[in-house]
Amino acid sequence: MAKLGFIGLGVMGSEMVLRLLDKGHTVSGYNRTQSKAARLIEKGMKWAASPKEVAAASDFTFSMVTNSAALGAIVDGPEGILAGFAPGKTLIDMSTVSPEFSRSVAAKVRAKGADMVDAPVSGSVITLQEGKLSVMVGGRKETFDRINSLLHDIGPKVTYVGDNGLALVMKIATNLSLAVQMLAFSEGVLLAEKNGIAREVAVEVLTNSAIASPMVKYRGPFVLKLPAEAWFNVNMMQKDMLLALDLGRSVDVPLPTTAITNEFLTSARGMGLVEEDFAVVFDVLASMSGVKR
Repeated sequence: MAKLGFIGLGVMGSEMVLRLLDKGHTVSGYNRTQSKAARLIEKGMKWAASPKEVAAASDFTFSMVTNSAALGAIVDGPEGILAGFAPGKTLIDMSTVSPEFSRSVAAKVRAKGADMVDAPVSGSVITLQEGKLSVMVGGRKETFDRINSLLHDIGPKVTYVGDNGLALVMKIATNLSLAVQMLAFSEGVLLAEKNGIAREVAVEVLTNSAIASPMVKYRGPFVLKLPAEAWFNVNMMQKDMLLALDLGRSVDVPLPTTAITNEFLTSARGMGLVEEDFAVVFDVLASMSGVKR
């Protein structure tokens, strides 16, 4: 079993640590808010006082933070990952950040004689708990081969995409469709509802129809009741949509449905719904349609 580290113990990160512990790995963990790690410590995770301490204690360090700025904050500085790295260690970054920024971090890691891959995931906390998570990996092939079995301990589908940054491109290309699908689903529900069909019936029909992607099946019911804690909030989704729009401009790919859906996320922010799950785009469209949740 490997000596692992995990930095970023949010909803997804915590569930990943539990899976790694269940597989028998030794895991050292760090999170900016220590209270979020309490149940993991009870399960056997070793608490570390800094990213540096995690990196020094681990052969393979996982990280999963909110954005490029947060990744830079845990990597750089006297208490950062780089300060605890030595030749032969590996950083497996599962954050969804700018591919360009991720490549710059990989260059710093390699300057220490270590290596880094970007390994974002596709799925929600439910798919993770059910053992159905998909992992994409960008980096050196030999590094991928070395960590492949570790990633399979997190999710059953692990795909090598190519060089550093390309897994992030694939993740961004995936995530833009989540929000677009949610908006289209909301249109269907509201069209049915305003024509006299109960919302619950519309949701039941649509989530068992030809349009019922895995995302629609598990997030569609959120138009009936939002989760107490957002699985993926408006702020996080809009970050990914903006990354997609930037990437689209850089390679001259128009992203019209992404751009429109992004404006609904902006509207959600304006309505004070930024901390809600991004399924709250239903509320934005419902408000425009004269319908109350």
